[in-house]
Amino acid sequence: METDRESIQVARMNIEKLRGVLEQKQVFVYFGSVLIATMVAMSTSGTTAAEGAINPALGFMLFVTFLQVPLAELGQALRQIRFLLILLIVNFVLIPVLVLTLVGFFLDDPMLRLGVMLVLLAPCIDYVVTFSHLGRADARLLLATTPVLLIVQMLMLPVYLGLILGKDVARYIEAGPFVHAFAWLIAVPLVLAGLTQLYARKSRVGKQLSQMLGLMPVPATALVLFIVIIAVLPQIGPAIDAVTKVLPVYVTYAVLAPVIGWWIARRMKLDAPSSRSVAFSAATRNSLVVLPLALAVPGAIPVLPAIIVAQTLVELISELVYMRVIARWGGGERTPQRTDI
Repeated sequence: METDRESIQVARMNIEKLRGVLEQKQVFVYFGSVLIATMVAMSTSGTTAAEGAINPALGFMLFVTFLQVPLAELGQALRQIRFLLILLIVNFVLIPVLVLTLVGFFLDDPMLRLGVMLVLLAPCIDYVVTFSHLGRADARLLLATTPVLLIVQMLMLPVYLGLILGKDVARYIEAGPFVHAFAWLIAVPLVLAGLTQLYARKSRVGKQLSQMLGLMPVPATALVLFIVIIAVLPQIGPAIDAVTKVLPVYVTYAVLAPVIGWWIARRMKLDAPSSRSVAFSAATRNSLVVLPLALAVPGAIPVLPAIIVAQTLVELISELVYMRVIARWGGGERTPQRTDI
């Protein structure tokens, strides 16, 4: 019996170690996936047939992503009143103002505006926790508030799109496909993740299953990037001009958003680690989580997937910079260690 317990403990430690390695190296895993997918798409014919695999891959990715969000600890997030209030003000008041300004300045095409807003108005709820931890932010606070960020962005996205696109929103978003995509690719994975978390709390088998699935977010995200690239790249001709137009928006956003988050947090008297968390949250977006909503837009392929993946790549490069630069903001104030889910 003692040997069995020791074996289980060793297995858990190995899983956690592997998970840590995947999280720390995830940027390179994603870029590797994109590079391999590009070579496959350019050297193999018929890869557009992979388009049918995008939604199943997205569904699985979102399930294992949501599984890392502490849904049962929503009450804990609500107790972090000051931090949560500042996080909500930055992500759902100031960032929309920044996005509206950038979109109005750089873009005229309503389809491009729609794609950019879908990405930039949705704060990240998964790998931002890892990146913020590596950047000396208070990842525990950010982790606790991820359920709130997820719920609020799903409620606010339609409101923002209606306000900013106006009458054009009806031309690009049909209620039926949009609701279907939300239900099957966001709501269902979210409910399954919540049930899995509940099962893990009550069962040893459930806990072991949850730990194994905890290894999957990085590989699942890499798989989605691979499938999207090989399916869309052969059709990318019409989207090259679109990607060129949105890149200045993404780069400008990547520079300004963390500064806004940091400045507001410090003005509101948050300590340096908590302020770094707000900066990371402001800068990091939910690109692949909103991808199924973008794919529900009539005529979305190849333009919307192309500009969403472009944002992901710009963001991953930016995260490498943030982990070095934001980590220095506020000097040497002690950073709480991350508590794993």
